[in-house]
Amino acid sequence: MVGIIILIVVVLILIFANIKFVPQANAYVIQRFGVYRAVWTAGPHILLLNGIVDTIAKKVSLKEQVLDFPPQPVITKDNVTMQIDSVVFCKVFDPRLFTYGVENPMAGLQNLSATTLRSIIGDMELDATLTSREIINAKMQQVLDEATDAWGIKVTRVEIKNIMPPKEIEEVMTKQMRAERERRQTVLEAQAHQEAVVSRAEGDKKAKILAAEAEKEAQIALAEGKAKSIQLVYEAEAQGLMALNDAQISEPVLKLKGIEALKDVSDGQATKIYMPSDIANAVSSLGLVGESLGIGDATKIKPAVKHAPVPKTDPCISAETGKGGVDAAKTTQQIDDEMRQTVIKNNSALRPANKPAQTAPAGQNPYKDVFDPRNVMQ
Repeated sequence: MVGIIILIVVVLILIFANIKFVPQANAYVIQRFGVYRAVWTAGPHILLLNGIVDTIAKKVSLKEQVLDFPPQPVITKDNVTMQIDSVVFCKVFDPRLFTYGVENPMAGLQNLSATTLRSIIGDMELDATLTSREIINAKMQQVLDEATDAWGIKVTRVEIKNIMPPKEIEEVMTKQMRAERERRQTVLEAQAHQEAVVSRAEGDKKAKILAAEAEKEAQIALAEGKAKSIQLVYEAEAQGLMALNDAQISEPVLKLKGIEALKDVSDGQATKIYMPSDIANAVSSLGLVGESLGIGDATKIKPAVKHAPVPKTDPCISAETGKGGVDAAKTTQQIDDEMRQTVIKNNSALRPANKPAQTAPAGQNPYKDVFDPRNVMQ
């Protein structure tokens, strides 16, 4: 009875000793009597006389692995030596090939990666090497994936981790980069200066055009105002003449107005006054024959000081009036002055040149009762 129990215990121990549990994402390669038997995946499995009949040849991880290889010296097409290190991502897709295909798959993959990298870089120049990482990665992945299919390895990704050119090449590259940035800065400054000059020139052009248009409009407005003022002056004079003609003023009234007008004529610096013959007859009829002909003692006349007329202030002009309004007021004043000068010149042309003015006795105004020849002519 005791022997049976001992036998049962030994059998149970052997059974439990031959039960194996394969973890997830792992695979066991099983050999029987040294010959490949099977590949166990995740789950429980039973060995037959573990270590005697069935043995576990290799435990393989089916997870994706990251292989960071040390920097490899490579030479570019333009004979520049530099160090490049790469990272290879791979996983085992066939544990049997991975176990029996190559002695050391990871070492083989590392050496294959180094030789492939040297071959690819050898066909490229330095500048292309620095700017073509994606091309290098794609070529390496293709070559390594095809070469490792017989080893049961799938290369999923290859990345160039770092490219380290020599020190002297780095210095040259730094100078080149600085020169390129300075060139870009100069080009940008030149373009900005060009745009600023063009914009300023366009602004000056528009300003001059607007100023010229404003000056033209101002000149047109001033000319129209001047023409309108002249027209109004002549219309007023014509209306005045028509009013005088319609009033039918008598001869005595005209003579009286002439005498009043001669007061302004006598108030001047002239020492001689020429009058028409009819004026002398009118003066003699008024009892001033002696004074007009210079009979008796004549008193020297002290010329009266004639003050310059004070220009009238335009009530429409104030401190808020613009330049156009001020110019219009000046133009109107100038027209009035020109008309006044024209009237004075016309009056001077009516005086006889061969008849001198008569002096008056002392104490009397020789021009008091002289009438204006302008009114007589009218």
